[in-house]
Amino acid sequence: MPLTVDQLNHASAADFVALLDGTYEHSPWIAERAAAARPFKSLAALKVALARVVREATVDEQLGLIRAHPELAGKAAVAGELTAESTNEQQKAGLTACTPEEFAKLHKLNADYNARFGFPFILAVRGPRGTGFTRQDIIATFERRLRAHPEVERAECLRQIHRIAEIRLNDKFGVEPKLGQQLWDWAAELAAHSDTEDFLTCTYATPAHTAVAAQLMAWMRDCGFDDVTRDAVGNVVGVYHGTGEVSTQQRLLTGSHYDTVRRAGRFDGRLGIFVPMLAVRELHRATRRLPFGIEVVGFSEEECQRFPADFLASSALIGRFDPTWLDGTDAAGVTLRDAMQAAGLPGTFESIAALRRDPSRYLGFVEVHIEQGPVLDSLDLPLGLVTSINGSRRYTGEIVGLASHAGTTPMGQRRDAAAGVAELILFVEQRAAAVPDVVGTVGMLEVPSGSINVIPGRCRFSLDLRATTDAARDALDTDVRAKLDEICQRRGLSHTLQPTLAANAAPSDAAWQSRWEAAVTELGLPLHRLPSGAGHDAMKMHELLPQAMLFVRGGNGGISHNPLESVTVDDAELAVRAFELLCQNLVAQSRGT
Repeated sequence: MPLTVDQLNHASAADFVALLDGTYEHSPWIAERAAAARPFKSLAALKVALARVVREATVDEQLGLIRAHPELAGKAAVAGELTAESTNEQQKAGLTACTPEEFAKLHKLNADYNARFGFPFILAVRGPRGTGFTRQDIIATFERRLRAHPEVERAECLRQIHRIAEIRLNDKFGVEPKLGQQLWDWAAELAAHSDTEDFLTCTYATPAHTAVAAQLMAWMRDCGFDDVTRDAVGNVVGVYHGTGEVSTQQRLLTGSHYDTVRRAGRFDGRLGIFVPMLAVRELHRATRRLPFGIEVVGFSEEECQRFPADFLASSALIGRFDPTWLDGTDAAGVTLRDAMQAAGLPGTFESIAALRRDPSRYLGFVEVHIEQGPVLDSLDLPLGLVTSINGSRRYTGEIVGLASHAGTTPMGQRRDAAAGVAELILFVEQRAAAVPDVVGTVGMLEVPSGSINVIPGRCRFSLDLRATTDAARDALDTDVRAKLDEICQRRGLSHTLQPTLAANAAPSDAAWQSRWEAAVTELGLPLHRLPSGAGHDAMKMHELLPQAMLFVRGGNGGISHNPLESVTVDDAELAVRAFELLCQNLVAQSRGT
């Protein structure tokens, strides 16, 4: 019989440890300490509690846990000395059927890894989907992580151990995260549509982009949405009607974007479309309607990768689409209007202006999104509550000095443009670090016609300044621009600075944030509140409707805008359940219960 949370809550301390035997390799101390945190509200709560014990353990205890694990395809596996759980996992990954070449490669990697870090390489070989990595995937991951910093790698090993434990607990409890699996599979299938073959890239109004829209529409119809359309800017819109008169009922608006950056991951944006789609599918299968409708928008453009039009798709819904954008061109000289029309869209301002939503028809806007950062991953938490989306200011700039001979120009007589930018970079780093939730980045640097023996006469750069409040952002902006002036005056340089983006902060609506918090609490998870440093469609919808966001933990250290971006099926499942609970709580509020 599968294990239950109720059994664990009522077991003696000794039985509690015995029931969880094998969850963490040869480390019963984790269960012993977690027993004190009972009662657990859910399996998810148990997982978080076990991970917390490890996070709060000493470094020596953490290293002991890591060293309790066997090498992949190592001597213990060959000798048949693995635990039953490890044997099963390595068999499912095909590590017991390595070719001689693969075995030799893994043997060498194990030796190199141990020599560098002093502990074995740990990988949850059943992976984020739960069905297993290929041997090629395992070797590629091994090679990548061998280059990591020791402290970073120790933390990653612990996270992999928690994933191994999570899968083992699912087996013990007879749990299969089917909604999360469906979300993961949708993301994989959608990633097949790309502008390029080598990496996922899906930019606005390309054939791949149009194919993604068509696939989303097909899936929405399969999920049971009543109306599915592609609007004048390419947004995919699915509506699931509530009870009562359709023409007058209010709706909950939700969704995220389906375009991507270049060399993207699979979950940025698209996760926030799939989550409400699955919630609607479950409602439809249960033949259930809510007192309000659910409108899911797959925003066609958020990343600003092809055309100079920020938040093109969500701007149309709030009535802020700039008609001059239609004449903007991409790198190939194609206008936005022509690209729209080539993709089967009208390409007229009149059709776009008609998309503006009437705020009186909507309860609010909520968005589910992968965190795109390391915070939740470092805390071993699957979900987080967004308090505010950072306001930002962006610039492109250039410092101009004097290109001169690197050997004959004395250090005190140089007008080095790159040195001026270098000084600015350090100031941005120090100034931003001095204030909580403030960040500053110089992400692009270029010395035109640079040469190894020439003092840089020009240096181009970018500035990205962000903060949770407009006041903090503007104070950073003022200080950075003043420092730029001072640097150039002192060094005998000149500069230009061109604004490219100014976006106001979007604090979460208190009522909607509390609804997300209630849903997360009901799942048995602790609440963790954090700002979003990235921009989202929600920050535009904020101008029309109250909004709040839910973050989902990203794997691989929380990396995003990268092919390594990942979520587990278990975390995806929790995100869907949280959205369902938010809707249920809205129903209860509408009935006054």
